[in-house]
Amino acid sequence: MKSDQSAQPGVQTIRARAAALAPELSALRRHLHAHPELSFQENETAAFVTSQLLAMGLQPYRVAGTGVVALIEGQPGGPVVALRGDMDALPIQELSEVPYKSANAGVMHACGHDVHTTCLLGAARLLSEQRAHFKGTVKLLFQPGEELLPGGASLMIKDGVLENPAPAEIIGQHVFPRLPVGQIGVRSGRYMASTDELYLKIKGKGGHGAMPELNLDPVLVAAHLIVAAQQIVSRRANPKLPSVLSFGKVIANGATNVIPDEVFIEGTFRTLDEQWRDEAHQHLRQLCEGLAASMGAVCELEIRRGYPCLDNNPAVTARVRAAAEHYLGAENVIELDQWLAAEDFAYFSQAAPACFYRLGTRAADGRFAASVHTPIFDIDEQALSIGAGLMAWVTLQELDLL
Repeated sequence: MKSDQSAQPGVQTIRARAAALAPELSALRRHLHAHPELSFQENETAAFVTSQLLAMGLQPYRVAGTGVVALIEGQPGGPVVALRGDMDALPIQELSEVPYKSANAGVMHACGHDVHTTCLLGAARLLSEQRAHFKGTVKLLFQPGEELLPGGASLMIKDGVLENPAPAEIIGQHVFPRLPVGQIGVRSGRYMASTDELYLKIKGKGGHGAMPELNLDPVLVAAHLIVAAQQIVSRRANPKLPSVLSFGKVIANGATNVIPDEVFIEGTFRTLDEQWRDEAHQHLRQLCEGLAASMGAVCELEIRRGYPCLDNNPAVTARVRAAAEHYLGAENVIELDQWLAAEDFAYFSQAAPACFYRLGTRAADGRFAASVHTPIFDIDEQALSIGAGLMAWVTLQELDLL
């Protein structure tokens, strides 16, 4: 049901109010950054988020262990729009010497989830202030465990987070240090890849390195397998279809003169097509088993199926783009390329019409350009009020148009 647009706050109102919240948002983000928690261990973070929501007059409740959900109810008769922010941190030791440096050894908000949580709290504050001026409901999803399979999004969905009430759509944002503050990146359709974890164990017969004829060398088998597996991407995949097969961990715990009994390999397979994903799994199994057997060894392959491909609904994304151009200026809304990183927001995008866009966090002078998942990642905190205000503005526009 379309609301009375004259009752909606104007873009200047939201911009001004978001800017006024900047000091408070910085304090929230710095608290979260200094107290990171690993996936599915976000107990203190969830308690902190809950306290902030209670102070807004909301009634938060827990989902999927450490997830937090709350409703902002406007005037009756309108649609439901869900907003998502993830809360977990990474097992990385922070190296930057900043006042808000992580106080938890070996744990760091190196992927900006402290920013996502802060922006969602800021958007919640802005939208709560406007409850009398919009029809419908905003469903706030503070999600645990984005960085660890099976992904907190999948667990929240299993717990019924997309029901009672069911959202007409869901929107999420993610930091992007490649873009400067004041810009966002958007892409319609398929945006991010599926991701699967690969665990291989190659069994041979170890012994003295000077007597290879008495052994069955699993290191040699592993070397052949790593090279041969690349043919799955280079010769079995459609060359127009992006695929990545990478092995990042190889353990052959022998010595200069010791051939080990076993070699362990870990890697990842990613693609932008779900049918090819399944076919590639079968090719990889056949290759591992067949190649190892041809060399007299045994290869055991475990594929831990991860997040699906992330799809941005074209209609939702077009409206988000239009709202963002109004809020930021058309020149500050950038078209994104497809990316073979993965995100468990993909589960939400498979369950409801969705839009997942990227928030610029690099300073105008080039500072804060370090990539996510690095020990020196940080942001220009001007992004906080922009992210919160934009999310609130997009939500208001969606409530009005749905």
